Amino acid sequence: MPDMERVIFTKEMKKEYTILVPTMLPVHFKLMLNIMREYGYRVDLLENSGKQVVDCGLRSVHNDTCYPALLVIGQMIDALESGKYDTHKVALLITQTGGGCRASNYIHLLRKALKKSGYSYIPVISLSIGGLEKNPGFRLGPMMLHRIFYSLIYGDLLMLLANQCRPYELTEGAADALVDQWVARLSEEMKGRGPVQYKRVLASYQEIIKDFAALPRYEGEKTRVGVVGEIYVKFSPLGNNNLEEFLLSEGAEVVVPGLLDFCLYCLYNILNDINLYGGKSKLSTSFYSYLYKFLLKKQEDMIRAIEAEGTFRPGSRFEHTVSLVKGYIGHGVKMGEGWLLTAEMLELIEQGTPNIVCTQPFGCLPNHIVGKGMIRVIKRRNPQANIVAVDYDPGATKINQENRIKLMLANAQRQTMNSEPPETEPALPWLRADERYDLGDGILSENEISAGFHGEESRIS
Repeated sequence: MPDMERVIFTKEMKKEYTILVPTMLPVHFKLMLNIMREYGYRVDLLENSGKQVVDCGLRSVHNDTCYPALLVIGQMIDALESGKYDTHKVALLITQTGGGCRASNYIHLLRKALKKSGYSYIPVISLSIGGLEKNPGFRLGPMMLHRIFYSLIYGDLLMLLANQCRPYELTEGAADALVDQWVARLSEEMKGRGPVQYKRVLASYQEIIKDFAALPRYEGEKTRVGVVGEIYVKFSPLGNNNLEEFLLSEGAEVVVPGLLDFCLYCLYNILNDINLYGGKSKLSTSFYSYLYKFLLKKQEDMIRAIEAEGTFRPGSRFEHTVSLVKGYIGHGVKMGEGWLLTAEMLELIEQGTPNIVCTQPFGCLPNHIVGKGMIRVIKRRNPQANIVAVDYDPGATKINQENRIKLMLANAQRQTMNSEPPETEPALPWLRADERYDLGDGILSENEISAGFHGEESRIS
């Protein structure tokens, strides 16, 4: 779409327009939006869901477009058609990654859908690290970003603690009520325009952990199930058909690697590209390097706070997560969730959560490669791994998705009852041990590549 058709979000619009934000991570986004309100933006988190959202997406976007785009755009169009908002006083906020993934085109697909639906006058705001599109009325200043980064860390902490409490709570809904209480308290704590007081942040970590540790809970341990995959369907209840709620109803404890790891993954890839190819100024390189180290330090402090209290299991340190893929996949594989998806599966297995649901939008080629394509290799090297890949798209029925997950849970129960781990698959007779590829970060044998991507029956010519 030509630039002349883009509607700019102006400084005047900031005063009167409501910015609509599609949902993905309810806890994280509530914290972030409260910070935006403190800086003068009128924002609203969309929570509309159901069949009408999918129908709006199918009507507005080509059905071969990836499922997250269809849902995000469908949710926005549905909100505009609901009558709740003055369509001449709203703007839409959407992320723009700038990578090779089709997510880079979401913003253009949204504008096309708005034009098709008669809303071409509505401004669309791009949210991206690289600042791909400029809007005079929307700017994330240093202090605002500082607070948003802390909201991201707080969100990960609340999500981790709630997931470890929810399956065992004596009073149903107690963990969610405590999350809401802390979202309100942290939003109040982060008000203001100056720097965040880090001593206050560290104290909040301890208070949050102490409050969750004090929740009355049943004794015992339920089957732990990890959730990984494409970022939207991994986190969004709308995108994964309320997967976490379903797993809880089946008696499982849900383990979800946090959003901070994905942010660190993006920064790691930028720095890796600069190291390999150059092309960035010293100033921008220094900025990305500082931001990466800053977030690593904050993650370390959060993990130490969890370890010091002793009740809950912390997530892995990102630098360790990076090292886990050595011998499996190279760090140059970075389309979609790239090597991080493989790393998160290995991280979960290492931490004692071998039962994993790998969520994938149907037709998302990058994540089929680094997700489903790596499962056979991971299982061969980790016989206890119990992984199921579940596709999400408008044509997939919820019952089929849930049945696949139930089979995985049944297998988990069998493995728990059987103290002997399953045997490793025998090597294929026509493959030589010396047929190996160097991927830079490690070695992957040709039989693993072939079996992982083409099935066991494939022969090496």
